[in-house]
Amino acid sequence: MSPITDFVSELVRAANETDKLTTTETRRLLQRAVITVRGLRNAVGIPSSNTQHDALFQLEAIETTVEHQPANEISAALLDAADLIRTLRIVADSGTRVSIAQ
Repeated sequence: MSPITDFVSELVRAANETDKLTTTETRRLLQRAVITVRGLRNAVGIPSSNTQHDALFQLEAIETTVEHQPANEISAALLDAADLIRTLRIVADSGTRVSIAQ
């Protein structure tokens, strides 16, 4: 398996075991997810919307307040991150590139 596939598996596993995660572990997983999503978005040419509707913004919001989030919100964020990464990986592997006309 590739490192990205391994990470997606790690995120899904963590989402199903949030009660076993420390705040630090959860924060680090979400930080890694944000970095991975940014990298994959850059690789395929998808810019950030820089709005609160951007999934990355939402992940960062959960990450910065993780100690105040209920387990179901953390689980949902980890699953969202896994889905984003998996989807972006498929797009990147297909060779698709996005270009935005100005």
